[in-house]
Amino acid sequence: MNIGQAAKASGVSAKMIRYYEGIGLIPPAARSEAGYRCYTQQDAHTLRFIRRSRDLGFTVEQIAELLLLWRDGERASADVKRVALAHVAELEDRISGLQAMARTLRDLASSCHGNDRPDCPIIEELAEPVGAGKDSAPAASPRRTPRFGTDTPASPRARRSLPRNG
Repeated sequence: MNIGQAAKASGVSAKMIRYYEGIGLIPPAARSEAGYRCYTQQDAHTLRFIRRSRDLGFTVEQIAELLLLWRDGERASADVKRVALAHVAELEDRISGLQAMARTLRDLASSCHGNDRPDCPIIEELAEPVGAGKDSAPAASPRRTPRFGTDTPASPRARRSLPRNG
């Protein structure tokens, strides 16, 4: 089968098949006399294995290890389980990090008035120097709450509606 047929049979795009071949994840395809890549059913099966592994978030390096284990008829299932559980731990770490980001953003959003004024705790937090977060900053004097209309600039919309002198 040609690369288009292999792509259809495996669910892996022709571009990714060439990429996987280029990085050595799959061996170079046999070539026809005209120079076209020729794939077997086993090649398509391997590509489906890779696609399923990618769908589960395994890295290229982990997939290479899983392919070696898959091809080794004398492998220990403990080796496969080790790779899978290491990946689960990585996924759980990422999930934990994403949840922490969501909590931080939720907290920042809840402290933002969401009005026409330019002051915004979300922007203030993003503008903090690296390492100057609340946990690492020395105790600063408490912020004075601005008196709206006298201490803060008007919003761009309000400035446009102000009468101009001259």
